[in-house]
Amino acid sequence: MAAVIRAQDDARTQEIPALEYVRAIAPYQAGKPIEELAREHGLAPQDIVKLASNENPLGMPASARAAMQAAMADLGRYPDSNGFELKAALSRKFSVPAEWITLGNGSNDILEMAASALLAPGRSCIYSQYSFAVYALATQARGARAIVVAAKDYGHDLDAMRRAITPDTRLMYVANPNNPTGTFIAAAEMEAFLAAVPADVVVVLDEAYNEYLQASDRFDSTAWVKRFANLVVSRTFSKAYGLAGLRIGYAIAQPALTDLLNRVRHPFNVNSLAQAAALAALGDAAFLAQSDELNRSGMQALEQGFERLGLPYVPSKANFVLVKVGAGARVYQELLKRGVIVRPVTNYGLPEWLRVTVGLPQENARFLEALPLALAAARG
Repeated sequence: MAAVIRAQDDARTQEIPALEYVRAIAPYQAGKPIEELAREHGLAPQDIVKLASNENPLGMPASARAAMQAAMADLGRYPDSNGFELKAALSRKFSVPAEWITLGNGSNDILEMAASALLAPGRSCIYSQYSFAVYALATQARGARAIVVAAKDYGHDLDAMRRAITPDTRLMYVANPNNPTGTFIAAAEMEAFLAAVPADVVVVLDEAYNEYLQASDRFDSTAWVKRFANLVVSRTFSKAYGLAGLRIGYAIAQPALTDLLNRVRHPFNVNSLAQAAALAALGDAAFLAQSDELNRSGMQALEQGFERLGLPYVPSKANFVLVKVGAGARVYQELLKRGVIVRPVTNYGLPEWLRVTVGLPQENARFLEALPLALAAARG
């Protein structure tokens, strides 16, 4: 009976007059949840280590938790669709007018808004090989043409990306640091690129991992927003601020672009608890510093572990590292058997690599203990 129902459902799906470029999309695959692995392998959830989704291993800050509890009293009402208080705080932090800020349901929402506002059949979007999977999904969902520029040392080749611009190009995505490779573009190179991009091509500078940069690498990308009317800087509270489960991000752009983003933004796209938590987290400098220090020491431990095992890795400026293990899918499965979740990146065209998030010291140690066993088992 179940097989008959599935066959009927498949037939109905084929009858739906869907756009072919939408039907061709391969849905985004998130990191495996702890609960799912526990069910599959009969493991206790508390014994599983998840280093797959670039989350902050400290969790959310206590300041954000307290702010959420206070906001719960008013959950019977819709959230502030304009996000007045959070925008005001971001305005003060970055010295830009509040009208230059757009809030998103995670920075992923910002990426999608840019695609909705600027892409359509007959237009093209440029992004790099080995860059965030959502760029491809957002482009394909609008029926636009994707121009994928070959990576350079696993990162963006900005000169090649600029040369790839065609008359129908309306959008470019640049991640800095890049996910999933952790590569970084220095300020001078990024600024020269922005100055060379035509004014009618919008650049989304995706800075989801910006807060993990060392002081020597940091630059004021909002100053570029003031110079370049075609620039959108996108950031998130999901990573260093520890609010991944609340889904909140933001964009900074000049009014013409902000107006376009808000025309396609869903009403009430950021809930009340997320706004309250983000406002508190934004001012929690101590938590951000603790997250940064934990990430630096954890990254060092992972890199030293890879070097002991003779495994190549891509030096990372984010809170994850890409390591070459050979048969990536098999090593990934062997790690799952040992209660460790990392991220395979075959879908990025990197079948020999795994992406590993920096965790707590004991989580990093657990992974490094399981890794040689998984490598040996995968080699068979």
